[in-house]
Amino acid sequence: MTTAPHTRVGGGSARVVGATALALAASLIVQNVVVGAGGAPDYGDPIADVLAFHAEHRGAVAIAVGLEALNLPLLLGFLAGLHGLVASRTTAGATWSRLALAAGATLSAIWAIYAVAWIGAVLSVGDGGEPSVAFELSWRLHAAGLGMALPALGATFLGAAMAAHAAALTPAWQRLLGVVGAVLLVAAGTASLAIADGSSMVFVGVAGLALWILWLVATGLRLVRGRSVDIDA
Repeated sequence: MTTAPHTRVGGGSARVVGATALALAASLIVQNVVVGAGGAPDYGDPIADVLAFHAEHRGAVAIAVGLEALNLPLLLGFLAGLHGLVASRTTAGATWSRLALAAGATLSAIWAIYAVAWIGAVLSVGDGGEPSVAFELSWRLHAAGLGMALPALGATFLGAAMAAHAAALTPAWQRLLGVVGAVLLVAAGTASLAIADGSSMVFVGVAGLALWILWLVATGLRLVRGRSVDIDA
């Protein structure tokens, strides 16, 4: 059993990492609100309805894809910064922190494919009013990208939550968020094919994503304020 002492998380680096976590959470929230407010189609909706949405809401999709590009450096910057904080305080969370970094890099690659496929769907809408083969293929690839991103996010979430707790940066309830969120995200990811075909299993993943955003906000606020906790592990 090891005990991490109760100390304040000092220095500008912790505040930068916390601000990055808050920025990532804000970007994810805005991204989902912008698309959701436009009545985004489900993956199981008729392809004609999907086409109509993209033809009418090209601006909303452009904002969402732009935020996806912003999410990549924010995610990697946060995980790299968190790794530095954890390594400077304890060796107990080093393995978890490395897991978060590796999974986060994988997640970034999948997010890029997901966004590129979405861009392809928008650009292949055309003027004919009928969904083309290129449009449907891009949309299906976009849906599959979301499905495969879920387990990568789950591993990222678990590693970051466990590492932060081991370094006395977060309390036990935030570690619990990481475990529950990871289980939900990985479970949803095992149904990637079904999700891409319109399964309601996607909402299991959405619940995991909501816990990830909550964890980012709570962790970001603690780091910005320079707060730590007593940990007995």
